[in-house]
Amino acid sequence: MQFAIPNLRHLRVFLEVARHRSISKAAPRVFLSQPAITQAIGKLETLLDTELFERHSNGMFMTSAGKVWNTRVLRCIDYLERGLRSALRGSPGQSRATSLLPLLTTTQLRALIAVTENHSFSVASRQLELSQSSLHRASRELEEQLGVTLFEKARSSIMPTRAAEQLSRAAKLAFGEIEQGYYEISALQSREIGKIIIGSMPLARTSILPDVINSFTLSHPDIGLDVVDAPYSDLLFHLRNGDLDVLIGALRFPPPADDIVQEELISPPLAIVGRKDHPLHQADSLELEQLVDYGWVVPRKGTPTRAFFDALFADRNLPTPRRLVETSSQILIRSLLNGSDRLTLISTHQVEQELRQNILSVIPYDLSHTRRPIGITIRRDWHPTPTQKYFLDLLKDAASQYRGT
Repeated sequence: MQFAIPNLRHLRVFLEVARHRSISKAAPRVFLSQPAITQAIGKLETLLDTELFERHSNGMFMTSAGKVWNTRVLRCIDYLERGLRSALRGSPGQSRATSLLPLLTTTQLRALIAVTENHSFSVASRQLELSQSSLHRASRELEEQLGVTLFEKARSSIMPTRAAEQLSRAAKLAFGEIEQGYYEISALQSREIGKIIIGSMPLARTSILPDVINSFTLSHPDIGLDVVDAPYSDLLFHLRNGDLDVLIGALRFPPPADDIVQEELISPPLAIVGRKDHPLHQADSLELEQLVDYGWVVPRKGTPTRAFFDALFADRNLPTPRRLVETSSQILIRSLLNGSDRLTLISTHQVEQELRQNILSVIPYDLSHTRRPIGITIRRDWHPTPTQKYFLDLLKDAASQYRGT
């Protein structure tokens, strides 16, 4: 189910009640009456289907669910504060970032995210099921509150400004924390829901990930797993913006951003692979010069394996082969190799099934010095739920088994 992000004012009310353990003490800090605060807490508890506080004569004390919710709401507010500071950097309102936070509404931020991502008010309105006039009004109000321009008209679209992109990213991460809290609270009540969104690159898809998915779904059948296939640059962008929970595949060195953390799982060597009866398969002493004139299937520039491929010939002062097909599609690589004398540079883990079935074969050329680190990439400040942590633990266990083979 799609979890509805609650009213931001209700979240601030919750934090004040949790901090002071008292509705009466929280009331003047959020400028609401005590009945209004009671109603706000009640709405949150209804939304989460649990009690957040235990009511006693000496105050209100957070339940286990309340403590989980408190952690997530604090992280949500922190993201929004940082997003405001980034969005207002260099503007006259920069010093007012913290004081502007109570003015933000969930509707404004949902509108900001949708228009920023779609570059269109009409597309955003259909996505949110709101009228365009409501979106325009929410955007204008937000611009007036912040004192910055969020959107500019282009020839055929709406272009978000840097301020819009900064605040939109922060809002997505903030809302992600609220969803995480909802999933954690549901798990506390033995109501596991939600999904883990995984960005996956070729090697992980063909070796580690399938086994882990099968193991995970046996113990967590009600948790969805959404595996997203895309080029690394796209996956990294969506990871940093909160659209993905974890990225699995070849690691980059140095890491391309300061807000991510990489952890190596395996580091298999590369191999030269061709069809099962390739003319080079039985070569006794193969020299690299013999490989220059062959056709090759290689990844696009910017990937670790492509860098290995280019360096393989450059380090020997040999010309890079010119008859190249660039692709990362496992199906296309297999078909191209089977139907020709083409070669590819790839990890044997990536084509282990084809090698086992005698569809492809390893060409006898020593590449044991090449290592391609494969691992997990996450946001530096990501706080996984227990269920997500269990999935990561399964990945690490699976990797340790591969290292032992």
